Amino acid sequence: MITEIDSLIYQAEAEYLTQKDLGIFKSQILYLSERLKIYEQIRDQETEIFQHVVNQIANNFPDEPESRVKRAVKHWLMILRYCGMAMLANDSQYLEPRILAWLPEQIAAHQMQELEQNLYGYLYKRLKKSLDNDQFSILQQYLEQSKNVLLNPKAALEPA
Repeated sequence: MITEIDSLIYQAEAEYLTQKDLGIFKSQILYLSERLKIYEQIRDQETEIFQHVVNQIANNFPDEPESRVKRAVKHWLMILRYCGMAMLANDSQYLEPRILAWLPEQIAAHQMQELEQNLYGYLYKRLKKSLDNDQFSILQQYLEQSKNVLLNPKAALEPA
């Protein structure tokens, strides 16, 4: 999205935008505005969302060591923040160099796939409850992209 807006701005330096291009520009700005609202909502509710997730983990996995739970929560805090930025930029490639390239190996090395899978499930449900359907569907692709790469132990163990 940002690159689409940038290209229209560069195009406008040489000539006025056509009516069609102005329509595209307006729709991109409106789309960005909606994504900003979602980002702000997640940011403002982050503590509440993750407290609920931690409570679910504590209730359903009482024997899980606190240090492992903390590590998994930190992973998904970071992942959600990066998913938010990827959503703002409308760029699924944003996640690759930041977390998807190295975090799967960390999760596999610490044998945390099951804990992280469960944490993801609780986070997914909580976000779905916290956001309306349209908002959630915009964020969902980035969450699922992260889950598919991070929690696929086969992919994490394959050499790059």
